[in-house]
Amino acid sequence: MAEKKKEPKIYGTNIDFNAYNLRPASSYLDDIKRLRDELSVTLTGPGGSVTTGGRKSPGPDELQTSMDEAKKAADELLREMESGEGAIGPGAPRTEAEKSPEKPDLDKLLGELDGLVGLEEIKKNVRSLINLAKVRKLREEHDLPTPAMSLHLVFMGNPGTGKTTVARLIAQLYYAIGVLSKGQLVEVDRSGLVAGFVGQTAIKTGEAVKKAIGGVLFIDEAYSLAANTGENDFGREAIETILKAMEDNRDDLVVIVAGYEELMERFIASNPGLQSRFNRYFLFEDYDQEELYKIFLSMCEKNRYTLTVEAQEYARELFGRLYRDRGENFGNARDVRNIFENVIGVHADRVASDSDIDELDLTLVIREDIEKAEKL
Repeated sequence: MAEKKKEPKIYGTNIDFNAYNLRPASSYLDDIKRLRDELSVTLTGPGGSVTTGGRKSPGPDELQTSMDEAKKAADELLREMESGEGAIGPGAPRTEAEKSPEKPDLDKLLGELDGLVGLEEIKKNVRSLINLAKVRKLREEHDLPTPAMSLHLVFMGNPGTGKTTVARLIAQLYYAIGVLSKGQLVEVDRSGLVAGFVGQTAIKTGEAVKKAIGGVLFIDEAYSLAANTGENDFGREAIETILKAMEDNRDDLVVIVAGYEELMERFIASNPGLQSRFNRYFLFEDYDQEELYKIFLSMCEKNRYTLTVEAQEYARELFGRLYRDRGENFGNARDVRNIFENVIGVHADRVASDSDIDELDLTLVIREDIEKAEKL
């Protein structure tokens, strides 16, 4: 019976490195280079051999020959990998961890920015910042002098004024023009940075920074880090850790700090390091009556709710009162979100008992729905 011919093995075509807890493929190049260099060591010393385990070990000459052959093999493997031909070369199939999403479209992101309700001054400032960063990047690529420029930002304003939304867009815009390598937004507050015991805050803050490298670290209510709450307050340790990380990763990390206007001014003034790194301030004004109303309508439209004419008129009046009577705890878009959720709750109570519900019933909001929602 003829011996069955063995099929040649093919390596590297569909290797799932993640399944074996391996590192990204390209990281092995440095290991192989190091091994190749170590194999270049020449053995010296008296001749002879030693015996271990009852077996005679080869002498220095035999060992040198074997090492020379291993070095030659390593050189060949390294050339294959660097040319992209090998199983873990640059041209090999990448793992999921190595696959980065396509860069977002710059014009589309700017369109999203323009589509935000209100924030006209913020939109203008963001466009100016992106233009400056874009031209600076192009000058670097053409080996032209690039003046020092800080991309870190201070966002000042009341809650619900769009600070997080704009921060997320800036992260993606920086990524689109090549200033950042990933463009993710990592949002934290004091609780995400400060620990309760000595030595733990630097570790906790470092973990947040590590997640943000390649993107934006967004610190909400950042002023709380400088609030001296007692002997065991570690907020200042978090600040120092962040400042060091900003310096160590200045080419691939942007930090945006946010909070109330007056408190943020005091926060930046509390530390010379903060003053030197944060010199761009964006002021987010409260939304006015018409802007609050537009935000409410956009929430309704997004969720396929339609308002009767009477409901529209009453909603506009409601947001006029909300704006005129606003106090220190005015939540802007957050308050609008609360009202919207109350409205759809009242609407659901009204239509749920109907035995013959059609699509119009499920989508139409009437004046009474908003009136009842206002009182909740």
